[in-house]
Amino acid sequence: MHPDRSRWPLVAAVLLAALNLRTAVTSVGPLLDELRHGLGLSSAIAGVLTTLPVLCFAALGSLTPRIAHRIGEQQALTGALVMMTIGLFLRAAVSSAWLFLLLSLAALAGGAIGNVLLPVLVKRHFPDHLPSMTAAYTTSMAIGTTVAAAVTVPLASLRGSIDWRLGLGAWSVPSAAGSAAWLARLRGAERADSARTERVRLPMRRSPTAWALAVFFGSQSLQAYVAFGWFALFFRERAGVSAAEAGLLVAALAALSIPISMVIPSLAGRMRSQRPLVAALVACYVIAYLGMLIAPQAGAWLWVLLTGTGAGAFPLALTMIGLRTRSPETTAALSAFTQSTGYLLAGTGPVLVGVLHGATHGWAWPFVLLFGDLVVMTVSGWYVGQPRYVEDDLGPVTDGRRA
Repeated sequence: MHPDRSRWPLVAAVLLAALNLRTAVTSVGPLLDELRHGLGLSSAIAGVLTTLPVLCFAALGSLTPRIAHRIGEQQALTGALVMMTIGLFLRAAVSSAWLFLLLSLAALAGGAIGNVLLPVLVKRHFPDHLPSMTAAYTTSMAIGTTVAAAVTVPLASLRGSIDWRLGLGAWSVPSAAGSAAWLARLRGAERADSARTERVRLPMRRSPTAWALAVFFGSQSLQAYVAFGWFALFFRERAGVSAAEAGLLVAALAALSIPISMVIPSLAGRMRSQRPLVAALVACYVIAYLGMLIAPQAGAWLWVLLTGTGAGAFPLALTMIGLRTRSPETTAALSAFTQSTGYLLAGTGPVLVGVLHGATHGWAWPFVLLFGDLVVMTVSGWYVGQPRYVEDDLGPVTDGRRA
């Protein structure tokens, strides 16, 4: 990645924003038991809390292009990061379960809007460095995701006993740093550089490419949500490992996303067709899942390595959002459609796995679901992996509308 020096402040701001996109999500899980007792959360409300991120990403993601058109892309992202900072800070201070949920929505806003706008900003400001910039910001996102999951409990334990308020509130600090970086960009002459997304009505529902990418994004996200939500329990029940080792296995799965995010976008950008990457990543999942069913204990770390490699489909999907469009405006529309539709699909995975595991007290049917989802991921990825542009599906632009 070698953008000219004048763009390095923007590079830093993009990386800081990406670093914070998932901290509001992955910091909650390690302290969920303390949260339940501290706020008196019922099982139902705890379920809402764990489902809230995917619902927020879907709902706010679909509205992001409209918000960016009204106030500007950088203003929208800046406002979302400020809202995230306030939400992260205040939710650590409240004693009401419902107020905690409401402030969690504010904390998730930065992630929801940043999901959609970062591909757009990269497309607009770094068109000649699209793969390398995508690799940079997805790696930064992976680092934030992993660190939040790994160090929230140690942060909460700094005073001796576990203080969930300290553990969750601490993430308002890096969020504030990200907000400050973007606020600095909106000062003086930089304000004129904060482009607004042109309001061109793009009926993405009419584009087979957009649908294929949305389904690919959703199916790969479903795999990730199930892995993070259920694989620790799988290894405890089927491999007989301790809770601590099961946690380490899932932590390793999250950590693998860092090197994978560095490599996949750059590879994708050098390839005319991304179909070989789709096939290789799906094959990693298939081998891992067969191994988990056949030898869950003996090969546990190998299966986690392969699953983490398969999860490279996430940075691949984000890279293809930029590769399948010609303009930042179309990138914004495709990013919003892909992620809002995809996250709705992904949100069904952990719920269905819970239902199937609870009904059968086993893991055969949950893995049938995962293998079925891999079929969907393969077909959609094979279609969108072939070089094409969404604009070609939609026809010419006439008076701000698609014909």
